[in-house]
Amino acid sequence: MINLFEVAETNKMIEQENLDVRTITIGISLLDCMDHDIDVLCKNIYNKITTVAKDLVKTGEEIEKKYGIPIVNKRVSVTPISIIGAATDATDYLPLAHALDKAANDIGIDFIGGFSALVQKGYQKGDKVLINSIPRALAETSKVCSSVNIGSTKSGINMTAVADMGRIIKETA
Repeated sequence: MINLFEVAETNKMIEQENLDVRTITIGISLLDCMDHDIDVLCKNIYNKITTVAKDLVKTGEEIEKKYGIPIVNKRVSVTPISIIGAATDATDYLPLAHALDKAANDIGIDFIGGFSALVQKGYQKGDKVLINSIPRALAETSKVCSSVNIGSTKSGINMTAVADMGRIIKETA
């Protein structure tokens, strides 16, 4: 049971200490979007995100209103694009970054994560393509976030990926 003290304490945190919810996220699997044609893949990704996450912003705003606590960011996270892109023969995943960005803009979210690769255990087919696409993807989109997992406690550190990411980070900067 909530008592008056707890209500007053919460109000104080919101008004004086800037209490907020930093982010709400919807995770979306894109595995069923895979296609060998990158243009079809882009359409599938766009359609899936704009269908599944179409109400994320509205729902976040309803939660803000109901509880009186601001939600700073609304975001979508998707299956790593290096996995999805590997179904194609594309040598550049920039079209996939553009599809993610367009979907993010159209549903009104703050950012979209998943322009990513998991290389801690070594490179797979789409990983190098994604990594080499990062500089242009980040330069040409406004809401796309990228990450590359190059190590873990269990797998160790992929030193080839460390060297490659040093070059990519420099190029991106």
